[in-house]
Amino acid sequence: MEKRNKIIYWVATGLLTALMLMSASMYFMNYEMVSATFNNLGFPKFVIYPLAIAKLLGLLAILSNKSKLLKEWAYAGFFFDFILAFFAHIIAQDGEFALALVAIILLVVSRIYDGKVYK
Repeated sequence: MEKRNKIIYWVATGLLTALMLMSASMYFMNYEMVSATFNNLGFPKFVIYPLAIAKLLGLLAILSNKSKLLKEWAYAGFFFDFILAFFAHIIAQDGEFALALVAIILLVVSRIYDGKVYK
């Protein structure tokens, strides 16, 4: 049972990590496209770089497992980010909400199994 929990945790967390690394790298390397998307969703452009840095720091907090408090804040921050992204895409009716929904599911699975693996 414990081995299964670890596998589920690491698959979900690994996919979440890949998604966040892809997102943060796009924020840095494809600023103009991301800026246009943020504009279409009604978000200010000045949050793009801080959000990319926050995503990287959140990953560090989750993967390092050094501080339970920081880890919980990272999970919470990602949750709010994904929920805002999901509903922003729904409201904008751009059809781009699926990735945010996948991120929410991966995050919830990662958090649930984090509690089972790191008791």
